[in-house]
Amino acid sequence: MTSFWITLSIVLLLFYCLHELWRNNKRKKLPPSPKEIPILGHLHYLLGKNPHQDLNNLAKKYGPIMYLKLGLVDNIIASSPHAAEQFLKTYDQNFASRPPHEVSKYIMYDQKNLSFGTYGPYWRNMRKLCTLELLSTTKINSFQSMRKEELNLLVETLKTKSHQKCVVDLSEIITRLSVDMSCRMIFGKKYKDEEFDGRGFKCVVNEGMQLAAAPNIGDFFPYIGKLDLQGLLKRMKEISKVFDKFLEKIIDEHEEIYKKGQDQINNDFVDTMLNIMKSGDTEFQFDRGHVKAILLDMLLASMDTSATAIDWILSELLRQPNILQKLQKELEEKIGMTRMMEELDLHNLEYLDMIIKESLRLHPVAPLLIPHQSIEDCIIDGYFIPKNSRIMVNTYAIGRDPKVWPNNPDEFIPERFVGSSIDLRGRDFELLPFGSGRRSCPGLHLGLTMVRLVVARLVHCFDWELPNGMLPEDLDMGEEFGLVTTRAEHLMAIPTYRLSFK
Repeated sequence: MTSFWITLSIVLLLFYCLHELWRNNKRKKLPPSPKEIPILGHLHYLLGKNPHQDLNNLAKKYGPIMYLKLGLVDNIIASSPHAAEQFLKTYDQNFASRPPHEVSKYIMYDQKNLSFGTYGPYWRNMRKLCTLELLSTTKINSFQSMRKEELNLLVETLKTKSHQKCVVDLSEIITRLSVDMSCRMIFGKKYKDEEFDGRGFKCVVNEGMQLAAAPNIGDFFPYIGKLDLQGLLKRMKEISKVFDKFLEKIIDEHEEIYKKGQDQINNDFVDTMLNIMKSGDTEFQFDRGHVKAILLDMLLASMDTSATAIDWILSELLRQPNILQKLQKELEEKIGMTRMMEELDLHNLEYLDMIIKESLRLHPVAPLLIPHQSIEDCIIDGYFIPKNSRIMVNTYAIGRDPKVWPNNPDEFIPERFVGSSIDLRGRDFELLPFGSGRRSCPGLHLGLTMVRLVVARLVHCFDWELPNGMLPEDLDMGEEFGLVTTRAEHLMAIPTYRLSFK
């Protein structure tokens, strides 16, 4: 065993020396960076509990465009609106690809999905297909009655808890709601946890998200990835089998329905994708593997991101009862107290939109977005950006930058958006929860609809208080970093039903 580690160290050192020799021969003016460690480079800066916060602290010293060497891989960290605009708009086409990624290779069917797919004809055609067939306004609106039905069920459950003065696990309830809505929209029906895997949807999805964000030696030293020194590869393969088995079961169920000649009342995403596959009308290869990759992409994106955003928004409202009451006042004035608010009411709720912007500023669901990759060498603000560099846009740093947000940037103040034209759809680089440019989130409209609808309904229907006499300022707001950064602790609260409508 000792000889193995000695051999491995020698091999790594050899690769490092050769790589440094090659790099020095090509060296140009790279962005500022901290001092690096031989072989590891700057990897030690990403080993903390919250890398997005650590990178923010580094950017304060080394600037908004920073260079990090992670193993053998060049990384560029963008931490200001101007820097983000350079990578996501001005030179968008050169940074539109995704880097090789062990998780997406094993879990996402060799990067056949939208989120992690490499930039090229296949990805462009697939994004166009998904945008037109799965994420169009017409398609999203077709599931409006389903969203209403699921929310009504949730409200009835919470009304019962309210009468009993029970403490409810809001984080768990919101996740379950998101899972049920996503499954009905994508697969056509709800699934129980035991039908998916013994551990349940949330547990398996969380592990997948954590694996996607975990520093992986195989991503930084590709030559030794198969040795699986961290045990991550084994976990990826296990998770991929769980997802694949579940997706195969769903596709088989839909195929069986077709054979029996039964029609679905509302075409779900599986129906749409299978119809496209069987039609043979696509300009690119589109088989069962592609269908599964896109379905898994849609499930993870619709389920985890929306639930996490809602969780953070409700957390901030419970910490700031005066803001919660102000939102309730807006809902009372615009909707009243004698009926449930509906999806059609959302366009009238200006203060709700400010609250959502403010929460996504402070708590971006994906604080480092998904890394981009440079297709060719490039010069940005006088700095040389090498080909195949990984680009991380730190939206957490941008959202808390006092130069961008001078009025107490670490505090939750929705009123900062009064009279502001800053939007969150990718046009304004001060606020980028959904990214921007070619790789911006194609499900933005669906995600915002879900978040606005659930928050508005829960706040309109119920008063909320923290359990056990907890003071608002004592609510734990710790984070658990992942591709999606969630609350470290579940949000617990006591609901009290407040509508006159029965």
